Amino acid sequence: MKQQTLAMAADQGAGFETRRKRTRRDEFLDTMNRSVAWTELCAVIEPYYPKRGNGRPPIGWERRLRIHFVQHWFNLADFACEEALYDSTSLPGFVGIDLGGEAVPDATTLLKFRRLLEQHQLGERLFAEVGRVLQASGMKLANGTIVDATLSAAPPSSTKNKQQARDPEMHQTRQGKQWYFGLHIGVDSQSGLAHSAVVTSANVHDKHPLPKWLHGHEQRVDGDSAYASQKALIRDKAPQARDCTNQRTRCAGEVDEVARGKNRNESKIRARVEHVLAIVKRVWGFTKVRYRGLAKNANRAFVALALTNVYLLRRRLMAQVRP
Repeated sequence: MKQQTLAMAADQGAGFETRRKRTRRDEFLDTMNRSVAWTELCAVIEPYYPKRGNGRPPIGWERRLRIHFVQHWFNLADFACEEALYDSTSLPGFVGIDLGGEAVPDATTLLKFRRLLEQHQLGERLFAEVGRVLQASGMKLANGTIVDATLSAAPPSSTKNKQQARDPEMHQTRQGKQWYFGLHIGVDSQSGLAHSAVVTSANVHDKHPLPKWLHGHEQRVDGDSAYASQKALIRDKAPQARDCTNQRTRCAGEVDEVARGKNRNESKIRARVEHVLAIVKRVWGFTKVRYRGLAKNANRAFVALALTNVYLLRRRLMAQVRP
């Protein structure tokens, strides 16, 4: 075991900071440290991670994965994450860096790790592995899926870049002149956890990725009025599913109050998908994407959804782990 330095002792509360208060960040990091299945997730990355050779030894994959998750939780760019690890007293302890004897990986190192995930589509594999771990812990998929889509603002549409062109994979919508990407997700109707996702340009209608969200064993499918009259698409992927999506209530200027009441009742179930999107966009900061291109943003979206599932089920996961 490595000898403890004064920097590490101070981070653990055993140094000279006798009046340091345990913050909400400390509580959050401790919760996620005990909730995330680090061994299983590291096993996904290990086959693709650089092996130790004659050059500078690579940083451990668990440490790199922890830093990558910190970037998602606190919405940090590479350089901002590097500075936060130097500036914070709680982040280095969570990552496992002893500032008394070693330096923080620089922003270029963090960039290379993210590109490794994007190259091998490991974000989607981490999302699938989290789902497998949660099912092994007792979470079961119910017989219903809730579908929804949301927009994330794209980087500025300026052409002042190397290619002198806008991102060809982003598009405008009717919500003004801003450019967007689309995030489409399928959420289990009982647990409220995301089990599928698709990242598209903003000009792709919600109904087109619909079959990709369904696992095929649903008894019912819930969604807002954007999925109205899509019985054929639902029946093709989930033959036994009942179409419970909200239907349009206005016809020839008149409102069908019966259909409106049914939509109100269905929305009480459909609201669970909004809890997932609220964490991804408002807590993890995915309201605006950071990168150009669908592949990069899809990788971030899948990792964000995986961490959201862990966060929503954190109390059950912590109860299964000895303190």
